[in-house]
Amino acid sequence: MAKVVIISGSPTPTSRLNALMERSQSYLQQQGFEVNTITVASLPAEDLIKANWNSEEIQAAIKLVDEAEGVILASPVYKAAYTGVLKVFLDLLPQKGLEGKLVLPLFVGGSMAHLLSIDYALKPIVSALSGKHILSGVYAVDAWIQRLEEGGYSMSEELEERLARTLKEFETVLAWRKTLPKELV
Repeated sequence: MAKVVIISGSPTPTSRLNALMERSQSYLQQQGFEVNTITVASLPAEDLIKANWNSEEIQAAIKLVDEAEGVILASPVYKAAYTGVLKVFLDLLPQKGLEGKLVLPLFVGGSMAHLLSIDYALKPIVSALSGKHILSGVYAVDAWIQRLEEGGYSMSEELEERLARTLKEFETVLAWRKTLPKELV
């Protein structure tokens, strides 16, 4: 069973980003993937800020990334980039922390004006961590995701369809990569 880790860079527990992450986790688990989630804002703040690699919580989170074949990087967009919360965690990963992993970005922003934040802000850090296999991902405008009074979220039909296609692509590429020799992954 392939392992996937979702890394949430949202500082807000009620973020609309949860809609994308929950749907992704549910879909992947239904397909037989083992899915773990790292909510960076729940890790010890002092350990994150002071880069305490010896922290048990930080080590456990890094181990989840190390063991995963697929990594979903989820973040709201602030100031045309992913959050500082996500950045501080990515800074703790080893130099080749994303080597050989399939990376799927999921971003939520206030408008289409920051659509290219995946390409211009996230992809360089993924590359710096030796990540070479990055899917185009999903960028959503927060107006496309509604919080429901009874809890949970509702997404626009277009967003639902785009996310479903992207998750199917993620699943297919992960399966295909298992057929390749290790040195090609």
